[in-house]
Amino acid sequence: MVSSDGAVASSENRKGTSRFTAWLRSQMRNIAPFLTLIFLTVFFAVASPSFATIDNVGNILTQVSVTGIIAVGLTFVILCAEIDLSIASIANVTGIAVAYFTAQESYVNIANIPLPGWAAILLALALCAGLGLVNALGLTVIGIPSFIMTLAMMQIAAGISALLVRGQIAYKVPSLVATLGSSSIGGIPWIVIVAALMLLAGHIVLTYTRFGRYVYMVGGNREAAEYSGLNVKLILNSVMIIAAVCSGIGGMLGVAHFGSAQQNEFDTYLLDSIAAVVVGGTSLFGGRGGIGNTIIGLFVLGVLNNGLDHVSIDSFLKILIRGLILLAALVINVYAQRLREKTAD
Repeated sequence: MVSSDGAVASSENRKGTSRFTAWLRSQMRNIAPFLTLIFLTVFFAVASPSFATIDNVGNILTQVSVTGIIAVGLTFVILCAEIDLSIASIANVTGIAVAYFTAQESYVNIANIPLPGWAAILLALALCAGLGLVNALGLTVIGIPSFIMTLAMMQIAAGISALLVRGQIAYKVPSLVATLGSSSIGGIPWIVIVAALMLLAGHIVLTYTRFGRYVYMVGGNREAAEYSGLNVKLILNSVMIIAAVCSGIGGMLGVAHFGSAQQNEFDTYLLDSIAAVVVGGTSLFGGRGGIGNTIIGLFVLGVLNNGLDHVSIDSFLKILIRGLILLAALVINVYAQRLREKTAD
């Protein structure tokens, strides 16, 4: 016969195992990206001696900086269970705008409007904020789904970019933008510092402010948020504008970092930014994740892209590998959501 003490102990063990399993399932979205990052880091460190160096760590941080700045705003949007497909185009048009309002060299064939540096920066920021406001009003006032609204804005912003530069390339930007985008302090690029500060600010807002809690509430259960008296439309308007402004800042610094402003310069940043947020573990269904997840996602993409450049591999295969990594992240994201719903039931 089994003693009562033994039966109780066995029951407690089963409960403990069950609780651990439930916790593991709930944290799978956070654990999987971290394990992926460790695996990729170890793999590339073994495969290439030039990968695991301090200089290369600096290269990775610099390479993901623009994506990181844009991804801050996108994290807010996805946490609200929305999407913004216009972030790359808004980054591009803002970078072009700040160059358009800056005096260019005589050989640049653009009929631009030179203004003082501070005015160029303010006008460029006003432009990206205005485009974000249009996205917001289309979503909350007219009722256009964010996917469709921002898809239209992607074309609108691309059209504005084309009208401003007409196929030409601009090079000069205000001195403040040039410093933050292409200079360093103490050996650390300013663009890395700006990205770190913006990620930190985003984390603080989402974690420690009432607005951040409202963002999670809207993404977690929009109907419940409305019933509790929360102004859901105001929150949605805010996150769309935040995403546009973050994209604009990323675009301005990116133009300075790359040394030129031209059409379609930021096209790849749409996929990169979405991938950083999703690969990091932020739920596409809203209400789960945050800037910490986005940082992990940025490092996963940074290590992957940089590591592939350090090993001998077909350049076209790199695109395929990135796509497979994103697909795996999406599968984990959806599967984790189903597990959470099953646990809640």
